[in-house]
Amino acid sequence: MCLAAPSLVLEVRDGMAVTECFGQTREVSLLLLDEEVNVGDYLLIQAGGFAFERLEPARAHEALALMQELMDQGADARSWGEPS
Repeated sequence: MCLAAPSLVLEVRDGMAVTECFGQTREVSLLLLDEEVNVGDYLLIQAGGFAFERLEPARAHEALALMQELMDQGADARSWGEPS
């Protein structure tokens, strides 16, 4: 199973997009998309670096908030039992 985090499009050029997710930027291919992609859109990206779906902003924000919450809980769980 693969989990894709929504990535914000920062730049579009020549069939590629520069995206950002949780502070990490990367260049991804738009080859698999049959719709126009613009700066400000959110994309789901496969592990190989191919965007495969454009998301509505509300859905992307909801997913990112949930992922951030889970990451924060994971950080809290790792600190259990550590001396303060």
